[in-house]
Amino acid sequence: MGEPQSQGIRRDREPLVEAKGLSRNYRLGASQVAALRGVTLTIAPGEFVALQGPSGSGKTTLLNLLGLLDRPDEGTILIEGREGESLSENARSDLRRDRFGFVFQTFNLIPVLSSEENVAYPMVIAGRAPEERRQRARELLTAVGLGEKLAVRPDLLSGGQRQRVAIARALANRPAIVFADEPTANLDSRTAEEILDLMRKINEESSVAFLFATHDPRVVARARRVVRLHDGLVESDGAAR
Repeated sequence: MGEPQSQGIRRDREPLVEAKGLSRNYRLGASQVAALRGVTLTIAPGEFVALQGPSGSGKTTLLNLLGLLDRPDEGTILIEGREGESLSENARSDLRRDRFGFVFQTFNLIPVLSSEENVAYPMVIAGRAPEERRQRARELLTAVGLGEKLAVRPDLLSGGQRQRVAIARALANRPAIVFADEPTANLDSRTAEEILDLMRKINEESSVAFLFATHDPRVVARARRVVRLHDGLVESDGAAR
C-alpha cells in the first residue's frame, strides 16, 4: 500500500523535523544502556505518525529528542532546516514554545488554574495580549468540547476532559507539530477513542502534524504512518495498513 496523500500531505516536501543518526545512552548503575542507536527519521508537515514498540524500545527517548527536550549523544536534529544542537537553550525553548505542542499521558496541567487559564498559559509565556489569549483559549476549549468548562480546575474534570484541555493547550500557539507521549494510557477505551478521533480531526482540518509515542493499538490503527522501534533501532517505517 502506498503512502496516503490526503490533505495534500507529501513525504517529498521539505521536512518539518529531521533526525540523522541519533544515539542516546543512559547510565544504569555502573553500566551504560543504549536507548537509541543511530536512528534516522523524517517527519513532513501535516503527517500523523505513530512511534510503536515495546517498553524500552526508545519511543519516549526519541520523542524527547525530536521535541528538543533532551540532547542526543550523537547525531543531528533539524527543525525546519535549523540544526537543534547549534541553538542556545533560550533559542531551543523559543522554538518549543512557538513551533511545538506537547501532550503527555499524565496531562501535566497546572492544578490551581482553570481550564481557560491552563490553555492560555503558553500564550502568556509567548507574550500575547490578554484579549487574544482569552479569545484563543475559549475557541480551543469550545473546539474540544469543553466550552462549558472554562472556569473549572483540573481536579474537577474527568481524565478525558483533562486530556482535552491538554490538547487545547498544545494548540494554543498554533504549532507546526504536536508531540504526544502515550496520550491514551490513562483513559478508558471509549474516552481514548474520542480523544484519538479529536486529534485526527485536528490533523485533517488544520494540517498540524502529530507524532505519537505509543504501544496502544488504537493509536496505531488511526495513524497514517507507523515507525516501529526495537532495542533503539528503527525496525520498520511505512504507511499504516
